[in-house]
Amino acid sequence: MRAAWSIPIIITLDPHPLHSSELRARFRQRQGQTILTDKYHTAPIKIAKTFPLEEQLAAIVMDVSPGLLSGDHYTFDWQAEADTRLYLTNQSYTKVHPCPPEGRASMRHSFALGPGALVESMMEPLMLYRDAALRNDTEVRLSPGSVWMQIEVLCPGRTHRGETFRYRLLDNRLRVYYGEELIFAQRQRVEPDRHDLRAPGAWEDMTHTGTFYVFADRIAPSHAEAVREALEQLPLRDGELVCGVSLTHRHGLAVLAAGRAAWQLQEALELAWRTVRRELLALPPLQFRK
Repeated sequence: MRAAWSIPIIITLDPHPLHSSELRARFRQRQGQTILTDKYHTAPIKIAKTFPLEEQLAAIVMDVSPGLLSGDHYTFDWQAEADTRLYLTNQSYTKVHPCPPEGRASMRHSFALGPGALVESMMEPLMLYRDAALRNDTEVRLSPGSVWMQIEVLCPGRTHRGETFRYRLLDNRLRVYYGEELIFAQRQRVEPDRHDLRAPGAWEDMTHTGTFYVFADRIAPSHAEAVREALEQLPLRDGELVCGVSLTHRHGLAVLAAGRAAWQLQEALELAWRTVRRELLALPPLQFRK
């Protein structure tokens, strides 16, 4: 008689399981208007509504959860076909809650723009709570004549609760392609416990940072000069706001701002955005309030 073998089954539970949520949307031009033709989402993220905004289509993203928890992963896939004009925003700050050691939350935004498409991603600020850890990836793929813009504001925590720079990790990445060519790559990794953010050349006495990016094959030095002139008209408020403007290696313009409040950065970066709309696209400022 043969002996019966007993094979133990060992189940290992991941202490930081991944909870994935996805939003995919495709936009197309029909009879001179941009329309939403396809969408797919899984909770807790979705498109709350779309509506005409002057000559564009506006889409508002809703997150029905309290925010990103450890193990959460949000994926956003935006496809704008030829000659579409799209304005994207969300309902409120993107909040990242405390994560245990070795845990983190993550987001990924993918933008694919057809020839002549315009996409403006104007999300509310990112708020990192105490002990939060986030990896945030953005990938943009441009076609001839397309234009992509983004404003991003980073808050250092709930400052009124003593959380300034008490988050654990921010790993923020942006890659931009023109066709198949990588024309821009940026990575920002911030670990407040390991980095001296108050050092000269770092945050110093600032607490909030923000960026405005625009990528298009029509970007020229004159656009950077127009943005600089516009920002010089802002009051500096005794050094509470600093801004810098530069052209990227190819087809891009970047504005970096630092301050002590999110609203200051939003004001400065929105001024840069309005200036680019006027100088690059001959478009007036959008009149929109959530």
